[in-house]
Amino acid sequence: MTVVEPFGLNVRDQALEADVQAGLAAVEAGLLDATKSEVPFITEAAQHLVRAGGKRFRPLLVMLAAQFGDPYAPGVVPSAVVVELTHLATLYHDDVMDEADVRRGVASANARWGNSLAVLTGDFLFARASHILADLGPDAIRVQAEAFERLVTGQILETAGSREDSDPVAHYLDVLGGKTGSLVAVSGRMGAMMAGADERVVDTLTQYGERLGVAFQLADDVLDIASDSHESGKTPGTDLREGVPTLPVLRLREQAAAHRRPDDLELVELLDGDLADDARHAEVLSRLRVHPALERARQDTLRYAEEARAMLAPLPEGPARAALEDLCNAVVHRAG
Repeated sequence: MTVVEPFGLNVRDQALEADVQAGLAAVEAGLLDATKSEVPFITEAAQHLVRAGGKRFRPLLVMLAAQFGDPYAPGVVPSAVVVELTHLATLYHDDVMDEADVRRGVASANARWGNSLAVLTGDFLFARASHILADLGPDAIRVQAEAFERLVTGQILETAGSREDSDPVAHYLDVLGGKTGSLVAVSGRMGAMMAGADERVVDTLTQYGERLGVAFQLADDVLDIASDSHESGKTPGTDLREGVPTLPVLRLREQAAAHRRPDDLELVELLDGDLADDARHAEVLSRLRVHPALERARQDTLRYAEEARAMLAPLPEGPARAALEDLCNAVVHRAG
């Protein structure tokens, strides 16, 4: 049993492991090629996050989904490059919106070159993704466009916030379905579709990816509170400091509103204060780490991962399905 890096997925079949490793290596080369420009500065900015590394979670899912058809079909690797380029482009834009200083352990593009150039670099990556899509046919273009619309809709809903008469947790999960679930879902869809898999298999892997994507982001939410060394390269408690309403915080607010316990209300008051103050931030982080709200968020993560696993039932048993099941475990383990 070998481990596919960098995500850390255990692959128990040597032939599958070789296919996935070769596919991811081809994707990496494709990403570097797609981010080259005749203008050296654009190449430097566009490759900034590519060279910083990352989990390559979405390309990995493309490779595994392609196993249910012809994994060597010519559209498989380019479609994986498309989904990762799209993801990278959103990171450039997200960092501008969040005023982030660090991404994947290096200075964010906006911190290094300013907001305008970061936004334009993200746009450049979207353009390159579209160029590759044009060679994959109208169905691929339509699938990507629909996913991108959902992604942007999720971002808009997050920015606008929940309505006063709506459930903040339900609103947040809707946001994640758009912001994260949509692109992970299209990873499963593209891999199966480009490999020529049966339409029922394509649909199954799309639904699996949707749920897995939400579980993946919820695991990040838990890690932001619980970990000492965040896997994404972000400092623990970054979302807290930036006022991002992640699921553990929403579960805390929900519990405080329902039960009105003094400790919960005091913690909410601290959250609503100035978390730029290091002492206040450290106190909030330490109290959240032992609060039941964090465990409830873990259980929400488990639920979405189990829903993803259940979606795989119609697929034929074999190494590819086992790897997809293990991917659910890997996502949950991050939040452990």
